[in-house]
Amino acid sequence: MRAIQIDRFGTPDVLRVADVPEPVPAAGEVLVRTVATALNPVDDKTREGAIGEGTPPLPLTLGWDLAGIVVDGGDSGLDTGARVIAMSHQLGSARGTWADLVALPAGAVAPAPASVSLPQAATLPLPGLTAWQTLEWLAVSAGERLLVAGAAGAVGGLALQIARARGVEVDALVSREAQAAFARGHGAGFVTTDPAALPEGRYDAVFDTFGAFVTGAVADGGRYASIATQAGPVPDLSARGVRTTVHQVREDGAGLAELSRLVDEGALKLRLHGTYSVREVVAAHERYLRGGLAGKIALAF
Repeated sequence: MRAIQIDRFGTPDVLRVADVPEPVPAAGEVLVRTVATALNPVDDKTREGAIGEGTPPLPLTLGWDLAGIVVDGGDSGLDTGARVIAMSHQLGSARGTWADLVALPAGAVAPAPASVSLPQAATLPLPGLTAWQTLEWLAVSAGERLLVAGAAGAVGGLALQIARARGVEVDALVSREAQAAFARGHGAGFVTTDPAALPEGRYDAVFDTFGAFVTGAVADGGRYASIATQAGPVPDLSARGVRTTVHQVREDGAGLAELSRLVDEGALKLRLHGTYSVREVVAAHERYLRGGLAGKIALAF
């Protein structure tokens, strides 16, 4: 079968379509035929060697996101032919999803949203779970105030929508004025590109997607979560009673099922910039690197 692999680090030219053995699902695993996957920043960093010691041994198959069709559901209760989505923690398991067939733990797999195509659904797992799990840690509830720093990005845009679906009052910090319309259009109240314009101590919780460290905006006794692992830990705010974390995503089929439900209810809109075939994987990475995307890039198998 085909798998997109690297055997060395470097520019997109190191990506290759390799012929590898088909996986044999173990007990408790589901075998899925990949219809589409997506390109995430972590895939780009892995390809160029920026992850460092956390990278599995080479050669390795890349990819975290998966949307496809069940080939063998094992004892999972998933029927053969069912449309599913999944996220594989590729750095932790070395089990990449950029392959014709992928075997994953049943607990990492969920029914795909019925209202969107599988290439669209492939844009959801990694950014969606990152948003969902971080919001769970922040424990924001209806009527509370949340600031999303990076609210127009892949994770921030989903976090904004999920929080609004829960009745949370959301404000947004975005990088460029051109992104403000997206944030307002998806329910943000106050939107700014200037961290200095954020009101001091206003927010019960802050979801920081890029290492903005706008710590003055969180209220005493509040919560501050960052997903920007490369930016380092959140400054110590314990003197103000503020709990902090740098969240790391984990495989979570139950979370994906909730995200699928929100998509089908119309509360969560997915953004797909374009779809490339497996043979166009180098071009897909080159397009990603040029930036200015209106959504995520999917790879079709």
